[in-house]
Amino acid sequence: MPGVGSSHKEDPNADLPQENNNDISEKPVEEALGHEDPPPILEDAASSLPLSSPRKLRIFVVFYSMYGHVEALAKKMKEGIDAIEGVEGTLYRVPEILSAQVLEQMRAPPKDESIPVITAEELTAADGLLFGFPTRYGAMAAQMKAFFDSTGKLWREQSLAGKPAGFFVSTGTQGGGQETTAWTAITQLAHHGMLFVPIGYTFGAGMFKMDEIRGGSPYGAGVYAGDGTRQPSSVELALAEHQGKYMAAVVNRLVKA
Repeated sequence: MPGVGSSHKEDPNADLPQENNNDISEKPVEEALGHEDPPPILEDAASSLPLSSPRKLRIFVVFYSMYGHVEALAKKMKEGIDAIEGVEGTLYRVPEILSAQVLEQMRAPPKDESIPVITAEELTAADGLLFGFPTRYGAMAAQMKAFFDSTGKLWREQSLAGKPAGFFVSTGTQGGGQETTAWTAITQLAHHGMLFVPIGYTFGAGMFKMDEIRGGSPYGAGVYAGDGTRQPSSVELALAEHQGKYMAAVVNRLVKA
């Protein structure tokens, strides 16, 4: 938005400082995340909650993670959700469909047994849902697809219709499907009548910086796993935390409306 010159005194906004959108890539990630100044949707939602809510709103973070990359994003996302007053996040794993022998051959680490396995019926208890999964050729992993395939009863009854939901992903390479993996998953939400909530570019400067490799897209947070040894970067984790905060604010606003 162009600045307003000081000569236009008839304009009541003439003396207000103007935002310079040309240097967005120079802003620190902390500023973009709103650690000091949260984006309006986050600030409004957190401050406008009733003083005595009957219960906290619940967002389920439902994920599949073979090597721990998606799980790392999920845990950071829960931190973001829990940071919004009146909203709480709960972590769930989807059932594993590979045998222990196959997982051992694939050198997959043991699952975190403190995170419970969810059933399809339990989805109805959530006020919002975030689904995380690695990619398999540009689409969700079979474990997550099998879980969605088990929701037939919920689909027939449209039990999830109107619930907001989002995605976060992990890919092995930069061209491995950070966007298509989420994009192709939207069909699952559409058939259930759920509301897809992307993060857009609300992460601010962190979405524009080009000085390091970073997963994630307007569809949701993401991480590059490489050969499995690369761990999520600080920016990728920060984006996941931001998505948790953003989703919590959206859910709060929708439920109150």
